[in-house]
Amino acid sequence: MRIAVVSYSHETCTFCPEIGTLELWEKGGIKYGDESIVTKGEGKGYITGYKEVAEAEGDVELVGIIRTSWPATTGYGSWNTTESFDVISGRIMDRLADAGELDGVLLALHGAMAVTGIPRPEPELARRVRKVVGNIPIMVTLDLHANEDIELANAVDGVFILKTYPHLDSHETGVIAARCMVETVRGRFNPTMAHRRPGIVCASVFQASEYHPMKTVYDRCREWEAKGIYCASVAPGYAYSDVPDVGVSVFVVSDGDRALAEEAAQDLSDLVWSLREDLTRGLPKAEEGVAAVIEMVGKGEKPVVIAYHDDRLGDGTHILKELIDQGAKNWCSTGIADPKTLERLKEKNKVGDMVKATIGGWLHEISGEPVTIIGRIEHLGPAEWVETGPMRRGAEQKIDFIASLDIGENRHVIITERLYAPMSADPLKAIGIDVDSLDIVEIKSRVHHKAYWDTWSAVDYPIDPPGLGPADLSTLDYENLPWGIYPIGEKWDK
Repeated sequence: MRIAVVSYSHETCTFCPEIGTLELWEKGGIKYGDESIVTKGEGKGYITGYKEVAEAEGDVELVGIIRTSWPATTGYGSWNTTESFDVISGRIMDRLADAGELDGVLLALHGAMAVTGIPRPEPELARRVRKVVGNIPIMVTLDLHANEDIELANAVDGVFILKTYPHLDSHETGVIAARCMVETVRGRFNPTMAHRRPGIVCASVFQASEYHPMKTVYDRCREWEAKGIYCASVAPGYAYSDVPDVGVSVFVVSDGDRALAEEAAQDLSDLVWSLREDLTRGLPKAEEGVAAVIEMVGKGEKPVVIAYHDDRLGDGTHILKELIDQGAKNWCSTGIADPKTLERLKEKNKVGDMVKATIGGWLHEISGEPVTIIGRIEHLGPAEWVETGPMRRGAEQKIDFIASLDIGENRHVIITERLYAPMSADPLKAIGIDVDSLDIVEIKSRVHHKAYWDTWSAVDYPIDPPGLGPADLSTLDYENLPWGIYPIGEKWDK
């Protein structure tokens, strides 16, 4: 049995300024052929799950086609160009055509890619694949931030979506998809899908899988799986792609039982709708949020992680400014993306130097004003470590160049080339920061950080300053929203 593997994935924040050109996709990295399914040193993911099934079967060959990294933008990339999509998908089609006889195709996608001129890129990619490979099974694995509608259900044979955020089940989801593929090819499984759209769009910060309300949803998914559904998936979606299929989607796969799949899909859709207010609540802004954190620390509720959840560019300064202005001590700001400042430090300074640097607030006006700091360089150079936290445990990690400034009173400011959020304490320890001496760690993350940092902190506190990934979606200028989507579609405009 020969199963092709394609990985082409992007979570597109269409409100960001940096366009995803073909040049940036190439710079980000694209692997082809056998190299595309080599996973040594990467930790676990969809492809390691596919490989586990293939190795267990013994007579299944995975045929590597292509695997892309994300385009090399400073922060989240904006709209991908039509050219980039057509060229990369064209390479996929050419390699599929040259791959010889295939029995199936596994597509490791994301579900929230946005491309100019192509309203639904993932279904379009699947349709193009179908034209090349013909009537063989196509199975898709998706991130739970996927925005998908009935077109994807019509284009493929099975859709399998993560159930954890932080994403800890990519490998397991790969196993589920690959097992379904193998059993379908052998004629022992009849993939039958049902799909629903509850009509809700919600911020990523409210989608953590081990906390209400999404825990309630994923618990219900598992109840349906215990009743005979092969895989019940709910993608809460990605609100920051201004596309017509934005929002929550439900995909249910059964073994030939259409009625059961439809019943489960409707029940899950109804459940999500009943939780809509919890999925769309408000959060504190920068000044009041930092004040609340300082008050917590003063009362002994520490350490606190500030989730600066809406900075999708990396150069946001709102939280850093408030930490300084409000006199907080014992903290670390874990990433201000400022490649020009980083390059100047690299050229003119060394560890131990006292420097004055003006950082951040350069990529977009929503990021805030640049902040001037004076401090001693405590790290200037690469950082390497093997990840011990839950996210990508065992992966060999490297940052090519990073700086850290000690600005006194156990306050540390890290400067990076691109948007960066540490998924554990490992990278901070790798650059010499005594993490356990800190009262506050500010991380530009929504939920992924929680897998490790919730075990370290007493409080995880999201703050919603101005940004391109806000909790308050009404602050964004959408053009392609579905009319009836709650709470910001025209139907709900008050």
